[in-house]
Amino acid sequence: MALEDAKTEIDAAFTRDDLRGLTFENAFGGATSFLRRRYSKDLAGVDLAITGVPFDQAVTHRTGTRFGPRAIREASALQPFDPPFGWPTSPLEEMAIVDYGDLAFDYAKTSEFPATLTAHIRGILAAGPGTITLGGDHFITLPILRAYAEKFGPLSVIQFDAHSDLWADDDFDRIDHGTFLYKAVKQGLIDPETSVQIGIRTHCDDYLGVNKIDAAEVHERGIADTIARAKAIVKDRPCYVTFDIDALDPAFAPGTGTPVWGGLATWQAAGLLRGLAGINIVGGDVVEVSPPYDTAGITAVAGAHVAHELICLYHWAHHK
Repeated sequence: MALEDAKTEIDAAFTRDDLRGLTFENAFGGATSFLRRRYSKDLAGVDLAITGVPFDQAVTHRTGTRFGPRAIREASALQPFDPPFGWPTSPLEEMAIVDYGDLAFDYAKTSEFPATLTAHIRGILAAGPGTITLGGDHFITLPILRAYAEKFGPLSVIQFDAHSDLWADDDFDRIDHGTFLYKAVKQGLIDPETSVQIGIRTHCDDYLGVNKIDAAEVHERGIADTIARAKAIVKDRPCYVTFDIDALDPAFAPGTGTPVWGGLATWQAAGLLRGLAGINIVGGDVVEVSPPYDTAGITAVAGAHVAHELICLYHWAHHK
């Protein structure tokens, strides 16, 4: 669509017929689906479904990530005008992508939430598309991994995070964003030897065999070295990428529940994500965006860019 036709395109989130293509609506108006993709529950012919999970009842400190999916969608309205910078392809033009909307759940029945989310993702995967999920706190990754492991077997995971989320917790009914990876390892959902955490800068007693590239190593050894190490770890196995926004330094992402200094800069995160092109990514998420703690909205902007980069990684793996 030419730019001069923008005035005729109104709320493409509802009206667009073609699931492919850039979008030229005013960034400051219209329905804010992610990247102006069409809202749809029809997954026929769809390559990738974007879904939101507005859940923050597992946090250890500040709440607010229930507003993350909405804020990330709004921030993404600045991005669908052009192909993504730094990539040789244009996923929005070459893949059929829909915004599947948010998970519906009863906030007063927290114990039912994990199974509800697993069923939600299971249903999307059964129809064929992969998923990129907008969180929500980091607990949501555990029920998502259950659905993915049902389809692909134990996954390799690339986790961008300030925290290992490997706190020991053998009460598998507890819902805690600090234990999701511990439980994923213990339940056999992931293969720790082919999984890696990037950006860690808090203490962990036992990594359970998961590889670690902490933030200091990224700063000292550089992006290219980090990419090479991560790719050597995950190899060509089915890989899930989870990006906790607190992997970024609070200077770049203040709107999060448990900020830790010394983190990645946005330029480092962009370089790392783009450098991972070629991994066999089957799905991903961006979590822990908490808009109430960021009056300028820069954390949601970062989250929207991360999600867009995950789309690029998925496109590179499956459709380039």
